[in-house]
Amino acid sequence: MAKFAELELPDDPKLSHNIVYFARALRAAGLPVGPGRVIDAVEAVQAAGFTDQRDFYFTLQACFVSRPEQRAVYHQVFRLYWRDPRYMEQMMSFLTPMVRGVQDEKKAKAAEKRAAEALLDGVDRDLPEIPETEEEGTEIDIDASRTMSATERLQSLDFEQMSNAEMAEAKRLIAQLTLPVKPLQSRRTKADPRGLRPDWRGTMRDAMRRGGEVHHLAHKAQRIRWPNLVCLCDISGSMSQYSRAVLHFLHAVTNAKGAGWAKVHAFTFGTRLTNISRHLHQRDVDAALAAAGSEAQDWEGGTRIGECLHAFNRDWSRRVMGQGAMVLLITDGLDRDDPDALEAEMRRLHLSARRVIWINPLLRWDGFAPKARGIMAMLPHVDSFRAGHNIASLKALAAAIGQDDDVGDKARLMAMITSD
Repeated sequence: MAKFAELELPDDPKLSHNIVYFARALRAAGLPVGPGRVIDAVEAVQAAGFTDQRDFYFTLQACFVSRPEQRAVYHQVFRLYWRDPRYMEQMMSFLTPMVRGVQDEKKAKAAEKRAAEALLDGVDRDLPEIPETEEEGTEIDIDASRTMSATERLQSLDFEQMSNAEMAEAKRLIAQLTLPVKPLQSRRTKADPRGLRPDWRGTMRDAMRRGGEVHHLAHKAQRIRWPNLVCLCDISGSMSQYSRAVLHFLHAVTNAKGAGWAKVHAFTFGTRLTNISRHLHQRDVDAALAAAGSEAQDWEGGTRIGECLHAFNRDWSRRVMGQGAMVLLITDGLDRDDPDALEAEMRRLHLSARRVIWINPLLRWDGFAPKARGIMAMLPHVDSFRAGHNIASLKALAAAIGQDDDVGDKARLMAMITSD
């Protein structure tokens, strides 16, 4: 961790008041901070003292942070609130639009924009005045008739670059999405007076009730059934923001009435495999994801895709993969384990599923190429390879999941692998 700047305190410091305002900023940034935690923080600082910056940082972190994914937000708010003497100017730069073409845009790092919005809540954020140039007679007209609306912009915005308010609106839009799927024809049949196949057994049963006389010919038709949906979601450090959005999406699919899926099974993996299916059946999405987060202890940890797929194939495949299940694999494919073992587990998963659809947020880059060993080992054993970094990509997935011939970007990337 970088060294902290020296804290300059006034002659009459009001540390408890500053801790209260700091807690309000954390709450505005999305952390569940209540009055009880504020009291604990004040008492903890009183007990630990205020002589060392590092101790002060971790003392407040112990009081306000309860989950690993909250550390990034806490760190940015702490840096801007307690350390940086020019934090106001830096936060304004995150929220003030810049002129494209004049200077390169600096994208805010993870949680920086949320921290800036939390600390600037209610602050006047008028745009700075543009100085006049010496040249006269030059006018710039901006035609805004075809600019994107806020909703259209939000659909194309990367999950990782969303602010707290934008992510809340994105979750509302995600909750409205569905995954329509076509039913499967079963080999079993059912009695149907409009069926095209004669039902000899039903005809004879009816004749036995009437003294052996056949009064009409019974018919039957094939049953239809709905497949299972199995989701394997990567929750490692590089995938945390995307996996949260996908889990919101899966919660909406699980609780959607008439969506067509027989059952929805969800698993998270980072360094180990965790079954969170029962948590997604809770109606409240926040309670469902909170329970899933407490169940999975490897949020924002490392990635061991091969080992986790081996655990799934060994312990869960026969339970949830029957009757033509479809698999959604959400991961960036960045794995440092043995690629041969990973390829073997992917081959086994592919043979057990009706279709395997790989959702990779790295496809948001135009110059993405399958150069990582894990990606090259996994790609041949999927049926479709699609992006999953924004709402628009999830909508495209919903439109393509019912098409058996959809391959996404797999053919293009496989051509790149074979050409090498």
